[in-house]
Amino acid sequence: MNISIHIPTQTLELFDDSGKSLRRYAVSTGANGVGEESGSFCTPRGKHVIRAKIGAGQPENTVFVKRRPTGEIYTPQLGAAQPGRDWILTRILWLSGKEPGYNRLGSCDTMRRYIYIHGTPDRTPLGKPGSRGCVRMRNADLLELFDLVQTGVAVDILA
Repeated sequence: MNISIHIPTQTLELFDDSGKSLRRYAVSTGANGVGEESGSFCTPRGKHVIRAKIGAGQPENTVFVKRRPTGEIYTPQLGAAQPGRDWILTRILWLSGKEPGYNRLGSCDTMRRYIYIHGTPDRTPLGKPGSRGCVRMRNADLLELFDLVQTGVAVDILA
């Protein structure tokens, strides 16, 4: 299996080993566009892998901070009470770059930048850039994807 994230169409597609498309999801990538530098809040391009799967067994809409569940479950009321918060919900697929000097090591390291595929509140618009560099997905879609992939799965981010 492998995943392709296509920045221009704001989609994530899952392929089997023969290249057959299995699933296609709407996503939201970095509001600042694409880029690899730490602090840019851009979505990094290139070849990556899923380094870690976080959140198995947690309820849908579980709130994560620093990859740990906070004990909160996201609701529209919680969102309204904290409007500026960057919500990381349900599950996390933590990405690691595979290209030294481009998206791995130094100031461009995807993993050290904490770039994830993660859930977002259902009211968050998808299909257009809006994140702080991560790849946001609908929670139900992320639950499905999380169960279909393993650590080590290749993720290509294409601009």
